Order: sequence, then C-alpha cells, then structure tokens
Amino acid sequence: MEATILLPLLSLICLSFLKGARPATFTVKNNCGYTVWPGILSNAGVAPPSTTGFALSPGESRAVEVADGWSGRMWGRTLCVQSSSSGAGFACATGDCGSGTVECSGRGAAPPATLAEFTLASIGGDDFYDVSLVDGFNVPVLVAPANGSCPATDCPADLNAQCPPELRVVVAGAAVACRSACEAFGTEAYCCSGAHGTPATCAPTAYSRLFKAACPRAYSYAYDDATSTFTCAGGSAGYGVVFCPAGGSSSPEPDGNPASPPTSVAYPPMVFSSGGAYPATTRPAMVTLILLVFRVLSTH
Repeated sequence: MEATILLPLLSLICLSFLKGARPATFTVKNNCGYTVWPGILSNAGVAPPSTTGFALSPGESRAVEVADGWSGRMWGRTLCVQSSSSGAGFACATGDCGSGTVECSGRGAAPPATLAEFTLASIGGDDFYDVSLVDGFNVPVLVAPANGSCPATDCPADLNAQCPPELRVVVAGAAVACRSACEAFGTEAYCCSGAHGTPATCAPTAYSRLFKAACPRAYSYAYDDATSTFTCAGGSAGYGVVFCPAGGSSSPEPDGNPASPPTSVAYPPMVFSSGGAYPATTRPAMVTLILLVFRVLSTH
C-alpha cells in the first residue's frame, strides 16, 4: 500500500525537479574587425560546457550551452597562433590561458583581459553577472540577457587607445591591451590587499577612475560592486556576449590586417610600455615567444 503511494509521489518529485532544471545558452558573437578566440572557465566544482575555447572570425557567432546553475567567466583572446616549429603549441598575445591548445580546459586568462562573469540561478533563482576590468582590458565586451526585462552591462570603449603608457601592452608598436594598476605596480593599495583588503580601506585610484569613466557599468577595481554587479530576477534562459559591441576594429592587429594572424610561426616577447617610469617586462613561456612575425609583417 505504502509503496503504491510513494512510487508515484517520488516520480512526480523527480519530474518537477527535471522541469525546474534550466540550462542556459550563451550566444557569443564577434563584432570586431579581427578574429577573437573566446575562452571559458567554470568555477571550482562546476561542470564545464562542451567547449572551453574556440575561434570566431569577424561577424561570426556561436551558441554554447551551460548546465543549470552554471558559474564562471568568459573572455576574448587576441593575436593567437598555432606554432608547429617552436613546440609552444597554441598561444595568444592577450588573454592567453596557457593550455597550449584552442580549448582552455580549466585554465583562466592571463591578465590583462576583459572578463564577463556569471553566477546563474539554479531552479528559479536570480542570476548575477558583470563585466570586469579588475584584471585589465583587452577587448570591448557587452553582456545582454535574453530576458528583456533584465539590464545589459558592458565595456564598449576601446581602452587600449586611452591606456596610460605605464599600463600599456605594446606589440609591434601598437597598444593591444591595458593592464590594471595592480598588475603593473603590485602594491597593496592598487591590489586591495593587506592593509587595503576591505571596502573601507581600498578606495578608487586615478587608474580605476579612468577605467570607470570609460566604462561606467564595468568593475574598475575589486570593491566596485555597487555600480557593477547586475541581477536578473528569476534568471534568464540565455545571454549574448558580444566582443566589440560598437563594431569596427577596436585594436589588435599590429600588422594592420584585420584577418586572422598567420599560423605556424614563432613569437618574440610581448613588451609592456614603461613610459620611462617602470622597466619593461616580458611574459613567461608560450607568450614569451609572441610576436616577431607581426613586427616583420608590419614593416612590409
């Protein structure tokens, strides 16, 4: 008797749970005048989507489905190449995830990189999302919920063109990314760490104010929550993530060519412009190979 009552009840509970599960679809689009290689990183303990990295030519888009309750981040990589001769594999001048392949496979972006961050609802809760410049900037980004009643957020400006010399990442004479002050200088005040590790003790700086003025809806430093975290009540069935939402070139090809960079080449170091105040530094390993080919191309 009890079994005949409990089994149908259990079936109904399981069915309602499955109906409540709400996978979301991200439509990732490249409006830039050059190829962008999106990277995707799930938070710890969260199942990754079927792809964690791919290429998007100018004007191309791709749908990526994530599981119910997914959380993680997306970003764009630029000036990427596959090197067969150096043994370094796949590498990018900006946003590189260090996997050696197009798929990031659980690795995050090397700064500087513009991040789109998400914590999606599980079974009817609220979604939270933002665009973050805390790790610097490389590509303009827009995040737009499919739920039309929820607000979009973005950093549509080309901060590479406005970047102070001491934060600028330069490849073949062109600014291709803009570092955060934390990455550039490493002090507690810029990194919101140590004695400056709370909202009360970590104030905006001249550099974060520059980012905020250009992109008012994006995170400009670690405790910029009040104007930078967005909520979609009840969640959204999907999100659009658009690189270069205003269209056009918005930087990267240092050889002046909006098409994909050539493949099977080796790269020299990426140089951070010091503006005379700070010594130039170089990236380690794979990205330390980056971009002699672009210097050569830019002279032809």
